[in-house]
Amino acid sequence: MKLKLFTFIVCTIFTLNFANAQQTSKVSGQLKDNNDKAIEYATVAIFKAKDSVLIKTTLTETDGKFSFDQQAYGSYQIRISAMGYNNYRTAIFEFNANTNTIDLGTIKLVASPNMLKEVSVTKAKAFVERKIDRTVVNVDALISNAGSTALDVLSKSPGVNVDQNGAISLKGKNGVNIFIDDKPAYLSGADLENYLRSLPSSALDQIEIMTNPPAKYDAAGNAGVINIKTKKSKIVGFNGGINLALNQGELSRSNNSFNFNYRKNKINVFGNFSYNLNNSFTDLDLNRTYKNQNGSVKSYFNQNSYFKRHGNTFFLKTGVDYYQSDQTTWGVVVGAMNRISTQVNNNTSNLFNPAMQPDSIIVARNEDEINFKNGSVNLNMRHKFDGQGKELTFDADYIKYDNQTDQMYYNYSYFPDRRLKYQDILSGNLPSNIDIYSLKTDYTHPLAKSIKLETGLKSSFTKTDNIADYRNTANNQTSIDYDKSNHFIYKEHINAAYLNLSREGKHFSFQAGLRLENTISNGHQLGNAMKPDSSFKRTYTSLFPTFYVTYKLDTLGDNQLGLNYGRRIDRPYYQDLNPFFSPLDKFTYYVGNPFLRPAFTQSIELSHTYKNKITTTFGYSRVKDDVNETIEIVNGTYYSRPGNVGKTTVLNISVDGNFNPTKWLTLHLYAEFVNMRSSTDFYTGYLETNGSFFRTTPNLQLTFSPTWSGELNYRYQSRLKNVQFIIGAYSEAGLAVQKKLSPKTTLKLALNDMFRGRIINGVINNLALTEANWKNKSDSRTAVLSFSYRFGKTFSTKARAEQSGAESEKSRVKN
Repeated sequence: MKLKLFTFIVCTIFTLNFANAQQTSKVSGQLKDNNDKAIEYATVAIFKAKDSVLIKTTLTETDGKFSFDQQAYGSYQIRISAMGYNNYRTAIFEFNANTNTIDLGTIKLVASPNMLKEVSVTKAKAFVERKIDRTVVNVDALISNAGSTALDVLSKSPGVNVDQNGAISLKGKNGVNIFIDDKPAYLSGADLENYLRSLPSSALDQIEIMTNPPAKYDAAGNAGVINIKTKKSKIVGFNGGINLALNQGELSRSNNSFNFNYRKNKINVFGNFSYNLNNSFTDLDLNRTYKNQNGSVKSYFNQNSYFKRHGNTFFLKTGVDYYQSDQTTWGVVVGAMNRISTQVNNNTSNLFNPAMQPDSIIVARNEDEINFKNGSVNLNMRHKFDGQGKELTFDADYIKYDNQTDQMYYNYSYFPDRRLKYQDILSGNLPSNIDIYSLKTDYTHPLAKSIKLETGLKSSFTKTDNIADYRNTANNQTSIDYDKSNHFIYKEHINAAYLNLSREGKHFSFQAGLRLENTISNGHQLGNAMKPDSSFKRTYTSLFPTFYVTYKLDTLGDNQLGLNYGRRIDRPYYQDLNPFFSPLDKFTYYVGNPFLRPAFTQSIELSHTYKNKITTTFGYSRVKDDVNETIEIVNGTYYSRPGNVGKTTVLNISVDGNFNPTKWLTLHLYAEFVNMRSSTDFYTGYLETNGSFFRTTPNLQLTFSPTWSGELNYRYQSRLKNVQFIIGAYSEAGLAVQKKLSPKTTLKLALNDMFRGRIINGVINNLALTEANWKNKSDSRTAVLSFSYRFGKTFSTKARAEQSGAESEKSRVKN
């Protein structure tokens, strides 16, 4: 029934607009110079004669010809610009019932007397740009982003924080939904971290930060959506770029990429290939003090874990666009990723009695071999019905993940005098498969001048299949570990529809939307010889309104007020619903929670912008059934599991400013103050927390000459308290320098965390008869040398249909 309704709506839209399209017209012509030579790649634009509203643009072909189809009746004018020639405007012409085809014939352009043999015009992009519903970060605006990764770029973006475990938060809130080119990353947890670390910054164009995304986006993600836009060439002919980077800390890393685009006539072929070599480490100290009921010390536990990781990631994304006409584009995009990695954890745990005398020593060597594969295919279509902005898009997606993890955990227990007490081996075979199917369509319809209506439908289906097969070996005897072994299957179906109305005005602009989502989920844990089968099913339907308004207080727009409101949902990660036990060592386990409920957030923001340079924002959010990591101690063993921590409120104040005191100096300053309150029923009883923190990220850019530039950057975060955790303050400073060897070749050198300030200390509160703290150090002090080379012409072409139907399901994959 749902498929029939979906087909009916799409066919109805096509039929209605096809009838309207029949009353349209065509204009064509050809450009030549004074020597009667065709002028290719010139920009040709058609405008309404009445109000000079731009209808559309195109480029001349290699023979100098151009055309515009399906123009509604009315008066128009063609405007032409080409490098090395004077601009040209045609006389005003009119389409009516008697004239629906106009041939402008041959148009001769006059060479500009001021034409230079080679002209290089550059305008530095601002690091941050503001729009009604999002903040846009231009990646290349920071020299220090060169040679880094997507995760590093995010950590430098205003309002975004990346913690020591790679978890991403936005303005103090967890639950960020990560998109890549308007498509969800379909990853979370360690896999999202590894993916973003393997995506070189050289492949990125912009970061779109949306604390309250429009109704067109899935409602998933309590903190909002971060959309990472990769670079896409829009150039006729064959063109692209090569980026090479060496990152040297205590260990060596490398990020390299090659992208290309070939456009001829109606065919456009594009691709991006990257290779990432990752060598990293984490040096973690963990201390616990166990107590008796009367508060006296029972024992001490001190542990050092040194994680060393090595990985090779290959990523390929390629596709073809077919421009059937100026109105219709068909496309196919294929993606593949393969990450082969190892992680070795050398772990030493010392147990002491109350007098701090050694009781026993446990030495472990934990080895993980991971083979992660991802394949995807996207079919898309975009049709423009006329020059008034009516547009229909359609996407079909299939995405598959295969992850094979093999674990070998060697444990040796010693007496205080280093005599061997016992030894055992825990082996794990953990295959995981995820299949995601998605269909979606979007339609845009202008209602009047500057007013636009958008609507769309989407249906997605996800199936995950996770197996954990653990075996213990002791005294040369191997047996199945039924406590840790399990087989979990999860299925989820989400149907959605939305409406969005927007208006752009000189002083007053607004956007209002409403999204409806219906979710049907089923979880099934298969039993074993020691555990019975268990299952659950949930069905719920929710509405998600969004609203934005901006108002310019003066004619020049020097002072602008903004207000936005939205409601969002944070569905649990697929694997977090799996009640499995994943060991880190003999004393530490990560556990799933099948009783997790989705969290709902309502948020409101009020902002003031002065001369498009300084934006001050006040925000308030209230989260119901907030999901957070929770820690429980049972008989000395540490269990980490996700849990609903009740109600959470977040207040934040932020200031984002761009200053240009001189032509050679630019300062970007972002600062925020966040207060978080939460209350919940906890393992140790009712828990209420109230914590605040301050974060600032000033960045200073200097231009020494047309070919030399530099950058100084700094980041500071104060002490942070959130539910069970207190995270200590940290800071890091860096500098970078850039040399343009030629208009197409650039060399950059960056130094990161020069004073090794990114060492994270923390405390875990509210543990039963236990005190715990940790210290985490990584390979953060590095030098990065990067080289980039661009080739090809520099003329813009038609935009590709880029949006995919695979939405927020992808960001919930957690392996």
